[in-house]
Amino acid sequence: MNVSEAIAARRSVRGYRADPVEPAVLHSIVSKAARAATGGNLQPWHVDVLAGEPLEALKAVIAAKLWRGESETPSYDIYPKELAAPYRDRRFGVGEAMYAEIGIPREDKDARRLWFARNFQFFGAPAALFCTVDRRMGPPQWADLGMYLQNVMLLAVEAGLATCAQECWAMYPETVGAAIDIPPERMLFCGMAIGFEDTEEPANRLRSARAPEGEWLRVHS
Repeated sequence: MNVSEAIAARRSVRGYRADPVEPAVLHSIVSKAARAATGGNLQPWHVDVLAGEPLEALKAVIAAKLWRGESETPSYDIYPKELAAPYRDRRFGVGEAMYAEIGIPREDKDARRLWFARNFQFFGAPAALFCTVDRRMGPPQWADLGMYLQNVMLLAVEAGLATCAQECWAMYPETVGAAIDIPPERMLFCGMAIGFEDTEEPANRLRSARAPEGEWLRVHS
């Protein structure tokens, strides 16, 4: 598999088989990903990999919090408070496409909330990671995190695995911080589900659209 093929194959998978991922494979992926570009060679990412009992324990704690309706102060605003077009339209479009695949109509708010809660079970993935960053870092270093995480996702594709990057975990920084002992000087950036795709999961039929080049590309020559 070449890089172009891995990029084309990568997508957010929201349903996994229970088959465990070999620890050596996980270690290889997160280690190789550290060759990501990083301004000034700061390498600002900090990564915690979870599987087995630690993962199950966290999922149980977060499920109980969701059941009780408990919330926390998010690490950051996941989306701008005033999300304008065309970004608002793209977000709405992919959401409606996903709910169409799983057969949940817009008016069924309870079913949509239950589906959203599956984020906090990593969609059944047998492994996961959390990415944290020093709070003193700024936008350039956040971009470095994105490049590291993209490497993780492409290397996972190469290894026959699926992923789903999940910024929603930033909504529960205290719970995650307690579970994996995040130092106070670091901020929870995101989580990521990792595992083998469940090809029977309807949500995995979704292929999100990409905007035409005319909306984002200008060539000067």
